[in-house]
Order: sequence, then C-alpha cells, then structure tokens
Amino acid sequence: MEVLRDVVVLLHIVGFAVTFGAWVAEAAAGRFRTTRVMDYGLLVSLLTGLALAAPWPAGIELNYPKIGIKLVILLILGGLLGMGSARQRRTGDPVPRPLFFAVGALAFAAAAIAVLW
Repeated sequence: MEVLRDVVVLLHIVGFAVTFGAWVAEAAAGRFRTTRVMDYGLLVSLLTGLALAAPWPAGIELNYPKIGIKLVILLILGGLLGMGSARQRRTGDPVPRPLFFAVGALAFAAAAIAVLW
C-alpha cells in the first residue's frame, strides 16, 4: 500500500511539473499564453492531491496545514489559468504579464511545498 501512495505522490509532483514546464515553454518562446497543458497538469495535481489527502494506509499522519496551503494555491492557480484562458479566447491577445508570471510562481511554489515540507 505504501508503494501505491508513493506512486500517487510521484504523479502529484509530475502534475505540477507539467504545469510549470508548460509555463516555462511559453515564457521561453515569448508567447505569454496559458495552454491546455497547464490545465491538464493542474487537474492531475488536484486529483492526486485529493487522493493523498485521504488517510490511507491506516495509521498515516496527515499534515493538514500543508494540505490547506496547497489547496489554496491550487484554487488560485486554477482561477488565474481560467481568467487567462477566457481573456485569450475573448480578445485573442496574450494574458497580461503579471498574471502570466503569477501562474509560474504559484506552480513553482506548489511543487516546492510538496517536496520541501
């Protein structure tokens, strides 16, 4: 059962890596757009994070402050990606740079919290 939990942890980190990697690719290309890949990485992070928030296997202690902080970051990140996607569809222009850089900072922060805390 611990191996399964470790696999879910790995997938959780991969979800944030996909989000951050897609962000880096867009920043390096100078496009400053949000992409569906960022959305999919966020979805993987959400689903695996919810699975990790369940107390399995029995006897495991959960770090509730970490779970709460990561959930808040995930919700803000989802909101920013949603706003960016809506703005891109409506105007066809790239997202504003502060919003774009906030997406990258939050994706990196969520991955850092997952690994370091």
